[in-house]
Amino acid sequence: MAKIFCIANQKGGVGKTTTTVNLAAGLANLQQRVLLIDLDPQGNATMGAGIDKSGLSGSTYEVLLGTMNIPGARQASESGGFDVLPSNRELAGAEVEMVELDRRETRLKSALAEVDAEYDFVLIDCPPALSMLTLNGLCAAHGVIIPMQCEYYALEGLSDLVNTIKKVHANLNRELQLIGLLRVMFDPRITLSQQVSAQLEQHFGDKVFKTIIPRNVRLAEAPSYGMPGVSFDPASRGAKAYIEFGSEMLERIKTM
Repeated sequence: MAKIFCIANQKGGVGKTTTTVNLAAGLANLQQRVLLIDLDPQGNATMGAGIDKSGLSGSTYEVLLGTMNIPGARQASESGGFDVLPSNRELAGAEVEMVELDRRETRLKSALAEVDAEYDFVLIDCPPALSMLTLNGLCAAHGVIIPMQCEYYALEGLSDLVNTIKKVHANLNRELQLIGLLRVMFDPRITLSQQVSAQLEQHFGDKVFKTIIPRNVRLAEAPSYGMPGVSFDPASRGAKAYIEFGSEMLERIKTM
């Protein structure tokens, strides 16, 4: 049975997609079978995995509307070593079209049931908003990973997201839990980063992952080559950190 995790944060530009793509590649590097689901109409995770989003024969859009199943729409990321359920701008239309459909919050969950035995991990890259797409991700998942920068505004949005997770847990998905907070784009030279990091550890305790992802130019360059940073430059500090994070994830799920 696959462990299904959403990578979510209502704030944009905090490294959700970078985390999803590189965690997928890191876990694949550790001999895990991984499916990455791109739930963001921008399709950045699709491109970051080396898949051309302009010429898709099937995508997350068709899967959510029920006109195609996951085996028919998924593609292999050759550079990352994992499978991808890709997306593009069409997915934005699913928000409106799903309003009138039955079981609109659980359509992704139903689709995943068909391929559950084929994977060890399913990672869902959510858009930066609490939308019907994000809700589908949360209803399908066992847990949520929150990547966040150690800055003041990140703390402001965090409480809203934690409250959303609690509401979904109470009303729609009793399996959903907060897996952990991942500190990303971290620069130890900035005093505020160290202060916010300490606040997170004080408030959330062992929910804060020990691994810290440093600010790293090689991770930023990798998507332009259609590769995860873990594959693009395995020797870089960012790539090594994501491999380490993959190992920490494997240890953490043993205690779930």
